[in-house]
Amino acid sequence: MADAALDALLTDWTVDPNGAKNAFLAFRDHLRKPAISFSVKARPGISYSLRAKHAKQTGRELFVLIDVIDDDPDNRWLSVCFYADMVTDPDSLADYVPMGLMGEDACCFSLDSPDASLTQYIMERLDEALLNAGRA
Repeated sequence: MADAALDALLTDWTVDPNGAKNAFLAFRDHLRKPAISFSVKARPGISYSLRAKHAKQTGRELFVLIDVIDDDPDNRWLSVCFYADMVTDPDSLADYVPMGLMGEDACCFSLDSPDASLTQYIMERLDEALLNAGRA
């Protein structure tokens, strides 16, 4: 995955009180697998969206959307959204967003402070969504 806008963001992202950059890199690196492709939608000043899709997926263009919220570059945070039917949320940590992901119901997690346990919890949701996307 090479995207000039995302590369520039990551290079220039030096202020990170929320630990969002390290979490973003961990999520991206965790998803780097042969069957996964990435696309990026950059909207500087709004968000940078990393979209992951499994090679076996049909009918959906992604299984997770990882947004770097960029409205305040000195205080960026992450919104990680999944289709609601692709993940569970046993600890009820996500916001349920009707029609919130490509017109379908979504579970979205906000990572707006350094939180190792939430980062791990989201990582587990990534694994779950990846498994479900591979069955599509």
